[in-house]
Amino acid sequence: MRMAELSAESGVPVATVKYYLREGLLPPGERTSPNQARYSAAHVQRLRLIKALTEVGGLPLASVGAVLGAIDGDETPHETMGVVQQELAGTPPKVSDEAAEWATALLRDFAGRHGWKWHPAENKTTGNLIAALATAKELGHEELADRLDEYFALAMRVAELDVEVVTGLTSFDKIIEAGLVATVLGDRIFTGLRHLAQEFVSREVLGRAPSR
Repeated sequence: MRMAELSAESGVPVATVKYYLREGLLPPGERTSPNQARYSAAHVQRLRLIKALTEVGGLPLASVGAVLGAIDGDETPHETMGVVQQELAGTPPKVSDEAAEWATALLRDFAGRHGWKWHPAENKTTGNLIAALATAKELGHEELADRLDEYFALAMRVAELDVEVVTGLTSFDKIIEAGLVATVLGDRIFTGLRHLAQEFVSREVLGRAPSR
């Protein structure tokens, strides 16, 4: 297909497609003349993936580039998904040293009990978890830490469901694409369902005005 057809099929404007080509986010098409190229269904799928990562996943283009670079590189699916998770995590927010030390010690013990490797300095996801727990402590709600094991059990089940999405797939591209969908879009689906559930439970438990 030509550029105009690629744009129509993917739902991405021609100017944006050209920008992605210049930035290396989209591989070049097959040259048919000095000013013309032919594109395939793989280009359509790549554009849809970029659109999902930016519009639904909320990733900036720099992070999308890192993710696509990992997909196109020599990393294993596990390593590639690690890049995805780090880019989704972004930069952890700053918290006080005292609260961060409390959260770090708590999570170090937690990781040891559950057999997780502990590399907080290298892991943005861990950094965000430390920041979240530290902030809870600073707000006087450190009792959230008492629920870590329960949250962990739920998170493990969600992770198992995510991995089941790619089980049985043999194509590297399909494994990565399915993993991306499960991670990026799955986050949005799970968060949406959690909020709906909170609305239901809140109505049942907190719907009545408290006595004064």
